[in-house]
Amino acid sequence: MRAIPLTFTALAAALLLTACNDSGGDKNGKSGSACEVGGVSLQIGAASVAPAAGDTGEIPVSITNQSAPCTLDDFPDVVLEGGGSPARVPVLKGAKAQKLKLAKGDSASFSISYVRGAEGAKNTLAAQTVKITLPGSDTGRTFPWKYGPVAAKAAGTAPDASVSAFQQVGD
Repeated sequence: MRAIPLTFTALAAALLLTACNDSGGDKNGKSGSACEVGGVSLQIGAASVAPAAGDTGEIPVSITNQSAPCTLDDFPDVVLEGGGSPARVPVLKGAKAQKLKLAKGDSASFSISYVRGAEGAKNTLAAQTVKITLPGSDTGRTFPWKYGPVAAKAAGTAPDASVSAFQQVGD
């Protein structure tokens, strides 16, 4: 007689735990699609501009979801362009990507840090635009770069700049 109440209790507990398992996906078990520029608002905020060559500046970028739930998984792709050659901005050394799910109205942010280069120097990128593409998307958005020339790293092949991981904004 005692086996029935224990079996019933175990079965009820298993059903309760299964009902509470929220994988964050939709009713078919699929996770939200990647956030895309057309479905989110992408804005560059008030920057801390590097005033002189050798100084470091930081540009915050905010993303607000304007449509169906979506996911930011990995780092944004940031490319500086100027003088005919695009230069991809590397990820901040040691940064860890986190998967963020954004419901409609939710926001996230990341920042672009850079070292200002000397005007006209051969190891300087005279950036004119910055193109930002969200992870999992092929469509980017281009903004004017009004923060001065960007220094090159010691090897001269990449800009002395970095992109941080996405951070959830708000609650």
